[in-house]
Amino acid sequence: MKTAAAIGLITAALGFGGVAAEIAQTQAGEGKGAAAVQQAAAGNKYLFAFFYEKDDEATRAARKTFDEGLKKLTPAPESVAVDRTAPGESELVAKYGVERAPMPLVLALAPNGAVTGGFAAAQLTEERLRDSVASAGMQECLKALQERKLVFICLQNRSTRDNEAAMTGVNEFKADARFAAATYVVKVDPTDKSEAKLLAQLKADPQAKVASTALLAPPGVVVVKVDGGTSKDTMVASLTKAMSSCGPSGCGPSGCGPAPAK
Repeated sequence: MKTAAAIGLITAALGFGGVAAEIAQTQAGEGKGAAAVQQAAAGNKYLFAFFYEKDDEATRAARKTFDEGLKKLTPAPESVAVDRTAPGESELVAKYGVERAPMPLVLALAPNGAVTGGFAAAQLTEERLRDSVASAGMQECLKALQERKLVFICLQNRSTRDNEAAMTGVNEFKADARFAAATYVVKVDPTDKSEAKLLAQLKADPQAKVASTALLAPPGVVVVKVDGGTSKDTMVASLTKAMSSCGPSGCGPSGCGPAPAK
């Protein structure tokens, strides 16, 4: 059992600690941005949103790179250009906390509503776009973290030992009335190659023979990581210690500890 510093999840990198994971249903007068979010979610597709403010040369150049880069992604994602100053886009802009962000800006939104990438359009490259597409497990983790929930990542499959024992503490923790509503559990097969990035951030061995469990707190801090069986008391104690280490001013957007990897 050991406590890690911080996981380099995009939640912390963006500094959007309070980002809502979903956009409310489009109402009369709302812009095309909110409609695009709903349409992409309904089609289980990724959405890349290009936020801008001025129609100048720099914006047009970034938009060209954006459009050409998206054409090379498979499966093809949805995209939308959002004028931050348009009255109908105010709700969308507020939801994603980009009111004062430097423009133009690109956000990658997973089908479940999680923000999985965000960067200034001036830094836009095809590689950045591709890296913003998160695995299924990462999408689940990010959505829960962006909803300010605690997340258990349970790394196990049919071949790992102590699967049931590893879930004991997790299930007891989630059943506790103090934590039930604010806890989310994600099961990930460590041998799933699509989850390699998530495992690397957790410093987990994809060939491990024993089940492993990590507890994360918003915005992406690894509170504790345990191999084998777990207990609720250990998890609660680790969480209490992590919270107390934040100091009287509480935790900032980068979490309790060193800044996450970029």
